[in-house]
Amino acid sequence: MDSELKEEIPVHEEFILCGGVETQVLKCGPWTDLFNDQSVKRPKLLIFIIPGNPGFSAFYVPFAKALYSLTNRRFPVWTISHAGHALAPKDKKILTTSEDSNAQEIKDIYGLNGQIEHKLAFLRTHVPKDMKLVLIGHSIGSYFTLQMLKRVPELL
Repeated sequence: MDSELKEEIPVHEEFILCGGVETQVLKCGPWTDLFNDQSVKRPKLLIFIIPGNPGFSAFYVPFAKALYSLTNRRFPVWTISHAGHALAPKDKKILTTSEDSNAQEIKDIYGLNGQIEHKLAFLRTHVPKDMKLVLIGHSIGSYFTLQMLKRVPELL
């Protein structure tokens, strides 16, 4: 166990345009693009963390690493910032695609409804429909998660 803890767990940081707003996504594990990865080793499940306030993804890195380690590194663990709560450093590229409906603005994105739609927009574009999800919300992130499940029951 000690040697496992000493081995570094990869965390990939991305900044994407989601709902017209810069969004930080921290991805624990080797999978950075689940949507386009058609390999045999593509995981069947994603653990998705929605933070509480202040919506700062980096706060959850130790938790994400622990989850990833406890699942024997079989499933990716991703954490998304709240819309407007993280800005990309000047030298960091903000990722978009021409087909990305998430680049479109979400009305009142900084309000509760907009934040919920922000997370749903991310999942629609970055996570395959056939992938199982484990949604973990902390504080207001729990509220967002419950509202997401009401709006999109197929997430269950």
